[in-house]
This record gives sequence, structure tokens and C-alpha cells, in this order.
Amino acid sequence: MKAASSWSVPNIVSSILFINTILILFSSPQFCFARDNITEKSRLADGETLVSAGNRFELGFFSPSSISNVKRYVGIWYISNPKILVWVANGKNPVPDKTGVLSVADGTLKLSDDKGNLYWSAQPGVKRSTPVVKLSDTGNLILLDRSKIYLWQSFEHPTDTFLYGMKMNADILLTSWRSEDDPSPGNFTFRLDPQSRPVVMEKSTIYWRSGRADELPSTLVNFWNFSQSKTQDYQDKRMVLNSTGHLQYWELDADMKSWNLIWWEPNNNCSMFNFCGNFGTCNFKSWLPCKFLPGFKPKFLEKWNAGDFSDGCTRNSSSSCGNDFVSLKRMKVDDSYSPITVNDETTCREECLKDCQCQAYAFVGQRDSTISCLIWSDDLKNLQEDQDGGYDLKLRVALSDIEATTRNCGTCGTNLIPYPLSTGPECGDLMYFSFDCNNDTDELSFTAPNGNYSVITVNPDARTFVIQMKAKEADNCSAMHSSATRILQFNQSSPFNVTGNCRGSVGNLTSDSSLEDTVEVEISWKPPLEPICTSSADCKDWPHSTCNETGNGLRRCLCNTTFRWDGSALNCTQG
Repeated sequence: MKAASSWSVPNIVSSILFINTILILFSSPQFCFARDNITEKSRLADGETLVSAGNRFELGFFSPSSISNVKRYVGIWYISNPKILVWVANGKNPVPDKTGVLSVADGTLKLSDDKGNLYWSAQPGVKRSTPVVKLSDTGNLILLDRSKIYLWQSFEHPTDTFLYGMKMNADILLTSWRSEDDPSPGNFTFRLDPQSRPVVMEKSTIYWRSGRADELPSTLVNFWNFSQSKTQDYQDKRMVLNSTGHLQYWELDADMKSWNLIWWEPNNNCSMFNFCGNFGTCNFKSWLPCKFLPGFKPKFLEKWNAGDFSDGCTRNSSSSCGNDFVSLKRMKVDDSYSPITVNDETTCREECLKDCQCQAYAFVGQRDSTISCLIWSDDLKNLQEDQDGGYDLKLRVALSDIEATTRNCGTCGTNLIPYPLSTGPECGDLMYFSFDCNNDTDELSFTAPNGNYSVITVNPDARTFVIQMKAKEADNCSAMHSSATRILQFNQSSPFNVTGNCRGSVGNLTSDSSLEDTVEVEISWKPPLEPICTSSADCKDWPHSTCNETGNGLRRCLCNTTFRWDGSALNCTQG
């Protein structure tokens, strides 16, 4: 007789339950073996994903916002929380519902829906039979043939993100999203210009452009030139052109948990290309960044005063064929110059004076072994003050545009010092001798009873100038004007007075660290008395006046009979 079986009913039931449990567990997503490819025999439906071999990148369908939005896109993202998208296939043509399918057919990769409508397809140069689509660990989606020859790859068709392994060459083109929640093509593009300079365009207008190669951080340049870099050093880095036109370079932190913004451009108004317009100069250290140069005026004053500087400035005189120059130190300027080789600065100056089209020159000496003189013949663009590596620029002007009288103190860098303001006993009116020009830096300063302050701008027509000070010196802009707490205490005899204009964000940080805790205060000056003189020769700039003694023992250019002194117009007027 055979021995009785050891399998009892309870054991059989337990075994069946155990097997079912195992099957259920291994059929769940976390136990599924993720695939990284699509073949002609497989496809990718909405809800499914490809995962790269090293679990770095994922490809699938997504909707870009939490808003009830049925539009579906195919994209590639870092496997992280939150998702960091790096590529979108069908930004121009989203699938309107969740019936999208990504498949390999007719030798290419296609995105269609259950009705056969085509939304996007790769366009390989050559179609081969039985190709395979693979998502690599670099984030590159690749269409290969049997011999593993690349037929098409997403790295050659980027959207808004540059990844390690892409080629930074003349063919590179990044296009921003329309908005943070809309991956359709936006208004900004990134590429290299004919001189291989990185440039961001807003439609057909330059929005930002790099200067010389040495102005870019080396880590960014190395990231672009992947052939010269170690793969492991740059895989967790990306460059993005965001929807507002900012080019951003991000790095993943050591814990692989969060992204850090390392570099971005434009990083202030002045780094936007030609923000202040032609012949307008930009100072990112000022709350009001744009101003017009000595000898120039805003092309459209109302727009300029309203904060629209795009039209720039024009010369006070119609001709640029003056024989004088304003010295502007450490100036960044668009590199649309003509280089010539000369032996000294005098020759460089003479070369500029030979041509009425010459707007400015810079003698660069030994900066370059073969180029020593730079000539600008077109309107000066993208001017920025106080820039490391900037040129010592000589701007051509007519003397009459910067010196209304022989008593003018001339210019100090980008500031005109009009009469009666004075930087010394040899010019201006001694009552207004409160200014100093640092000849080494071309910086103008103002001495007040309680301190010395940098002068940001001077407006001769309005008889005002603006100084910058630390915000801690005042509670707020309003306090500067109250009799009890104002920080600039001018006595009654002073020709200076604080106006009601103050710029700054006292106690609040700004987006530009260089302006943190600073305010800018506008100061006006009173019309002067008649000019001081020693002889009638000193009065030649003031017709209808003669050098005579006044009651206090000083000699001044007093107006002749039937004329009276107009301190605002700085002349003797009839009546």
C-alpha cells in the first residue's frame, strides 16, 4: 500500500496563496524590470515610461502643470522629485488626451494617437529597417539601426536644455518654453553668433550676448567642451534657457538631492544687451542704471524719464566731427571696432580725428601683441561703466557740447561738471566747491557736512545731482527730508538742498547684491550769483557784463545797465 500524501488541503491552500502573493508583488510597477528601448514589436503608451540603464533619466508622457490640463507631451526628465525636464518632443503639437502612443514604424520614431493622428516624428537622414530607439544614461534619445549606427538623436535636436555630451557648435539652438507651464516654443533662442560668442535672441533682437571668452566661468566653458572634460565631472550639470530669456547653469549638489544655480545671464539690467540704447551708459551699481554721456542727450526725453531707455541718446551737436575727447575709464563697449597697429596713443588719436565717422578710440597698448588701437565708427552700443577688463575709452565730442563757459570744470568720467559746480579754485564758483574728481578712477564725489558720497549722475538742465549712501544712515527715504531726522543737514547759506526724490529699498534686499542697503538721494543747487572775476577778461563768457567790485569786497561780472543777472540761464538778460 502506498504511503499517504503529505499534502493536506490546508497546505495546498497556503501554497496557492503564497504563489499568488509572489505573482502580484512581481507584477507591480516597483518589481517590473524597467526597459530603456522601443522596437517595432513594442511601443510606449501614455502611462508607461522608458528608464535609462543607470536610472538617471526617464522618458514618458506628462502634462506640464497641476492645472486641469489634458494636453500631453512626450519628454525626458531626471529621475528626481520634482521632475526636471530636459527635452520635449512635441512642444508644438501636444496630444489632446491620454491616447498617445510612441512607436517605431516605417524606419522612424512616431508619436500618434489611437486614431492614427500623427503629432510628432523623428526625421532621420536615412531610414533603415528594424531600427531601435534607446534612452541613454546621458539623457540622449537615440534611433539606431542593427549595426548600432545613429540614425537620429535628441542631442542634435535640443529644446531648452543643453546637457553634457551635446556639441556646442554653430548648429546648436536652444528654444525657451513659452512659459513655465507651456513647453511650446517661446520668444527666446540661444545659439553661437558668427564670432562663436554665446547669444540669446528675443525674436530678432539681441537680448544678451557674451563678451570675450575669458568673461565666462571656466566650469561652464569646460561643460560645453565635453571632449576635453571628464564625463563623471559634468553628468550632473545642465544649462537651461528659461521662459524669461535667462541662460542658467545648474549643478546637482553632492548629496544628489537639490540643484544649485551657479551662473546666469543676464544677471542685471546692465548685462542685457544695449539696455540703455546707443550712446547710453549703464551702471549696475545704481538704482537708476542708465544715464547719458557728456555731450549727449536722450533721443526721446519723455520716454527716457519714464524709464524706457531703448532709444538711447544722441549728440547735442549734429556732427560728430569734434576735435575733443571725453576720457571714460574701464568701459565695456560693443566690440564693433576696427583694429589698427600704431606705435603710441597720439597716433591712435590722430587716426580717429582723420575720419569724421570715428566716434571713439581706445589705445590698448600691450593688451594684444598685434593690435594696439581700436576705432569705433558706428554708434556705441552696450556701454557699461566700471567694468573689470574694460577699455579706457576716448569719446569724441565737440568742445561746445561739454564746456558752456571757460569756467566749467569739464568732465569726470561719465559725469559733466557744469558751472557753477566746482572741483577746485581754478573752475566753477567757489561757493559750490564741494566736489572732487579722482583722476585715477574718474569717479566724482560730493562732500557734505556729515560725509563724503559718490556722485551717480549730474543733470545740468534740472540743476540736480544724485549721490549714493548706505541705507543705515537713514530710516527711510522720507526721513531724509524731515527737519528732525534728515541725514544731509545743509545750513541756510549753503547753495545745496535735498529734493523730494529718493531711490532705494531701505532695509530690504534687492535682486542685485551690489545695491543691497543703499539709497540714492537727489540734491539740487541754487542758481549762482554773478561770476567772480579779477578782470574784465574773466567776463568774456557773460556778454553785457563788466568786472566790478561788490559790497563785500569781491569782484564779480556785474551786468551792465538795462541788464539783470539770470542765475538760472547763467547770463545777463535785458530788462
